[in-house]
Amino acid sequence: MTPIRADQHRLTPLLDGRARRTAVAVAVATALGVFLAPDSMAQNASASDVQQLKSEMQRLQQKIDQLEAQQARQAQTTPAPAAAPAPAPASTAPTVKAGPVTLTFGGFTAFESVYRNKNETADIGSNYNTGIPYAYQPNAHISEFRETARQSRFSFLAQGPKAGGWQGEAYLESDFLSAGTSSNSAESNSYTMRIRHFYGLLRNSDQDWYLLGGQNWSLATLYSTAQLNPRTERIPQTIDSQYVTGFNWLRVAQLRFVKNFGKLWSAGISFESPQTSFYTGCNTVATPAPAGCGAPPSSITTNAGGSLLNSTANYSIDFAPDIIAKVAFDPGWGHYEVYGLGRGFRDRSPGTAAGTNNTTWAGSIGAGMILPIAPNLEFQLSGLAGAGNGRFGSAQLPDATIRPDGTVAAIREWQALAGLLFKPVPELTLYVYAGEEQASRTAYSNAAGTSAIGYGSELYNNSGCYSLTGSAGTCIANTRSVEQVAIGEWWKVYTGEIGNFQLGLQFSYLERRAFSGVGGDPIANIGMGFVSFRWYPYQK
Repeated sequence: MTPIRADQHRLTPLLDGRARRTAVAVAVATALGVFLAPDSMAQNASASDVQQLKSEMQRLQQKIDQLEAQQARQAQTTPAPAAAPAPAPASTAPTVKAGPVTLTFGGFTAFESVYRNKNETADIGSNYNTGIPYAYQPNAHISEFRETARQSRFSFLAQGPKAGGWQGEAYLESDFLSAGTSSNSAESNSYTMRIRHFYGLLRNSDQDWYLLGGQNWSLATLYSTAQLNPRTERIPQTIDSQYVTGFNWLRVAQLRFVKNFGKLWSAGISFESPQTSFYTGCNTVATPAPAGCGAPPSSITTNAGGSLLNSTANYSIDFAPDIIAKVAFDPGWGHYEVYGLGRGFRDRSPGTAAGTNNTTWAGSIGAGMILPIAPNLEFQLSGLAGAGNGRFGSAQLPDATIRPDGTVAAIREWQALAGLLFKPVPELTLYVYAGEEQASRTAYSNAAGTSAIGYGSELYNNSGCYSLTGSAGTCIANTRSVEQVAIGEWWKVYTGEIGNFQLGLQFSYLERRAFSGVGGDPIANIGMGFVSFRWYPYQK
């Protein structure tokens, strides 16, 4: 069957000038033919017939004049046809459609190296606490160099269409900074993949709230906007995957609810997977127990991993999630946040079936802000203070210890981070961070005052920390504070159709300061340099 052409059913366009003159001539000729033909056959036209023909010609001319005037008016009021829209530029974003779902791919490949002037035996993520050796340890006199690709990362975002104000999405992000019990660097770099983020999110745009379930950055992490949306966290720019001292963060399983109130402010609450870091005393660092190190009461604070957990790691006996409630504001200049953190700790003392479960609650207050203090220059400040919050800092100070009666004591602690981010040109980002984490002495001595338990006792022996013949028994040196300065840059060497290549450089200096004890309050330090080459495929 022959298809019907749409242009055959359109309204006839307005006549142009040439077509209009042709139509007038045709009309006149037709009129003459109609009225003159009979008369030519009669040979003798009457005067009345001639007059009638003239009248008809005048009437036809009036009709033509009326049509021309009407066409002129229509030309003034009818808009010109809209120009065809220009074709959209071809997208280079790694995005595909799978039915109604939009799939977006991200991540980067990384070749990175680290040099430390003291040996931590660590990959691209440093140990900011006990990994920094004192002078009595051989590693304080050995440097360290490593190359790695394990921070290479990929991400996958699946977003569905809106349906009556509802929308869902799922996000997966993974890297290779994980080690199994058989992982090694001997030949094949046989390390394991790990979950960084994996969560689902349900959003109601009509009522402006979202519900998140899965693994993500903690709600305690500083965000960039008041909406507290996932993937807008303000993460330090460092190459070091442990970031920087004073940065408050976790990546854990959680259930979160956030309600937005326009673009101005929002409020959220999160219930996050718990884990407690205990320090009970120093009596086990050597045999016999070092001088000044008393035996803590019998208790159970952790158990070795069981089914589907790491059997070589210890897990605290938690009874409730960590709870975080946060309010964020964007009043027009700057971004501001304040939040509260509640945590529960538990042990069993004595550590027998006849013992008692002891629980302690601890709380902290956190805050943060981002200020655009000049064009292309931002200042950020964040902190957390209270009790039992060591887990939330990059230096990983302990959360709690044990009292002589076997109950749990949360350690009072604070953390702070300040940073400057400067972009002199779009391709270059410069950064500097300064952070500190500090714990309070939480120790208990016996009646005679000869030995102690807990964290940071003045009775602990620190006399051998600076000695080449020192030992673990003469350098207890519980960490009181960790201070760090980190500077660095990211330069987009190339940005184009195949993505972008970035070169990163970073230098960090840390000091680990111990509580004062017998023999003084020793200090250990370390300097670290990092280089990173990253390719972000088909991402601008």
